[in-house]
Amino acid sequence: MSKFRLEMSQAVRDLLIHLPPQFKRKVKTALQSLSEDPYQAKALRDELEGLRSFRVARSRLILRIKRSTVEIVAFGPRKDIYERAATELSRTLRTRKRE
Repeated sequence: MSKFRLEMSQAVRDLLIHLPPQFKRKVKTALQSLSEDPYQAKALRDELEGLRSFRVARSRLILRIKRSTVEIVAFGPRKDIYERAATELSRTLRTRKRE
């Protein structure tokens, strides 16, 4: 039974849907593991403080923990995922300021 509820954007869902079957199984296993204990993910620093990173093969799941919810912010290869996560985070913050 999961302790934490998982949420993810439609963009992340679309990425996961189109993964090869073997890799998709690895990601599903990682998501189940994160729903049990999201604090096993590595805490990020500097401009990504407040986010965590979880390794799945050569890719990373970037997540944020909010009470009993784990929000998957981004997913992708290690080489550029941190830059994309920072971009997504700044876009989210700008949207919240407008509201």
